[in-house]
Amino acid sequence: MTSTWSVLRRNRNFRNLLLAELVVFGADWFVMVPLLVLLPKLTGSGVWGALVLAADTGILALLLPYTGTIADRFDRRKILIGANAAALVGVLLLLGVRDSGTAWLAMLGIGVVAVAKAFYSPAAQAALPNVLDPEELAAGNAIAGSAWGTMTIVGASLGGVLSAAVGPYACFWIAAGSLVGAAGLAALIRRPLQAPRERGLPAQQTWAAIREALGYIGQRPRVLALVTVKSAVGLGNGVLTVFPLLAGLYGVGAVGTGLLFAVRGAGALVGPILMRRVLTNRSWLLPGLALSMSLYGLAYLGTSAAAWFPLVLALVFVAHFAGGSNWVMSNFALQGEVPDRLRGRVFATDMMLATLAISVSQLVVASVVDVVDERVVLAGCGLVTLVYAIGWRIATRGLSLAEPAAEPAPTARG
Repeated sequence: MTSTWSVLRRNRNFRNLLLAELVVFGADWFVMVPLLVLLPKLTGSGVWGALVLAADTGILALLLPYTGTIADRFDRRKILIGANAAALVGVLLLLGVRDSGTAWLAMLGIGVVAVAKAFYSPAAQAALPNVLDPEELAAGNAIAGSAWGTMTIVGASLGGVLSAAVGPYACFWIAAGSLVGAAGLAALIRRPLQAPRERGLPAQQTWAAIREALGYIGQRPRVLALVTVKSAVGLGNGVLTVFPLLAGLYGVGAVGTGLLFAVRGAGALVGPILMRRVLTNRSWLLPGLALSMSLYGLAYLGTSAAAWFPLVLALVFVAHFAGGSNWVMSNFALQGEVPDRLRGRVFATDMMLATLAISVSQLVVASVVDVVDERVVLAGCGLVTLVYAIGWRIATRGLSLAEPAAEPAPTARG
């Protein structure tokens, strides 16, 4: 296999795509952590923070079926640049959140950022195999899978620290500047971000394109298994809502909130890197996905019983090590199963199901967060993920990814 670092060193187009993603993911969490700390102070309730998180994931889930068709029909580089510009507008709206009467601007701003991410994510994910040579795909996926975790560490930890030191509004300005830089990086990508389409073929209408992708998924049990696997971790993601409250319980405030999100990102960074070797052993992928889901649930069950904040941090790391591994394994497997012309829509469906599960989890937590103990919420989320993992493995026990797909995904070499 091509080494991880040699891919970064020699493939300039992949490097620019990765750096642009790093900036986008970092900016997202750089504003989210200060906002989650700011809103309870302004409103006196944890509900606004839960609603912001739910809006972030819910809007993303609702738009992904449409934005996946856009990623398959239009220039993915232009989509990335346009999405960055929209995210910039959303971040600037957060500067108007000054009291309980303007808390709604947080929902609007994060909603705009969510719309931008809905266009950005399927385009970036579908483009990945087109900027990598076949021998680079496993290493490139490991690096790209860790990108979110890398910048959650940087964004969340710096957001928490700087929010405590200079206030949340300075964080919002820094995030705005970084998004301008991300758009510039995307513009520097020179390799085509999609395979050439056959000339003379009419563009599909949106709903016809969505129906084609759903039919493709429904007719292939292996693809169906892979697009439902992330929902286990998604249904447990309501735990994020109680991170600021959990930090308050231990008396560690904004810095503690930043640390919780940072170790979450650290786990999501380390998991994909260590799972890189597993990606070449296709027969292990489905059992590995079931194990990663189960470990996530067990770690949060342990977190609910921990009485020492450093132990809480360690268990959150383990949970998201498993979650990050789950993400990169399922993405890698899907890239080998789905042809380029459908890849944006299939990945959009995959992300839609995951984000919808996250949104449902966060809305449920939002409805009980002011009346149910934080530890009970943690235990409930962990248990839901564990039960889902067991059910998913029972349902997929007859499947195997040991043999490659009958319709391998082509890789463009531009």
